[in-house]
Amino acid sequence: MFKRLKFIIYTRPFIVFVYYFIRIYSMTLRFKIENENHWQELREQGNNVLLGAWHQQFFSAIFHFKTYTKFNPGLMISQSKDGDLISGVANRSGWHTLRGSSTRGGKKAMDAMIDHLKTHGFGAHILDGPTGPIGRVKPGIIKMALEADAVVVPLYTSAENAWFFNSWDRFMLPKPFSRVSITFGQEIRFEPFDQRDGFENQRLLLEKTMRPGLLP
Repeated sequence: MFKRLKFIIYTRPFIVFVYYFIRIYSMTLRFKIENENHWQELREQGNNVLLGAWHQQFFSAIFHFKTYTKFNPGLMISQSKDGDLISGVANRSGWHTLRGSSTRGGKKAMDAMIDHLKTHGFGAHILDGPTGPIGRVKPGIIKMALEADAVVVPLYTSAENAWFFNSWDRFMLPKPFSRVSITFGQEIRFEPFDQRDGFENQRLLLEKTMRPGLLP
């Protein structure tokens, strides 16, 4: 029975169902968008832009992210079965998904993501995904930003009322009819470096910048 249920979850009809469920659910939420114009102006000026968010908070942004279709956005997602589900929803929201993670297909997906940023100039990345630990920035975003000459723009979401799951990331699900804030921080531009310490210092800079945005 459990195996049959898992099979159903990863089928195309179920992915379509999840996509429309998220859209209908999100329509009950009241969104407040802050500082969005700044990164869009950076993009219009020719800067490559890479949004960075915590795994805990990405659900709240899915509905609004459909408005970014015009930017040809790219997103790196793991090759796991859960990744199949997330990728299916993201594709229907107008996002191009590059599949891979630190444990499987990572280099190929990262190279594809870098190419996407160079070509289209816009994407997003989950900083501590897909398996955590919570609040620890994985090094991939630094490499992508440097090689694609992209600025990293922190993205935070919060909800007036929300459920927090008992998962590694304390995943946040806003309650229906709650007010949700999507806030974009000041861009960070990483400088090229010669030594390993320089890479770690930049990773720690991003982590220190964004950790206060994690929700308890």
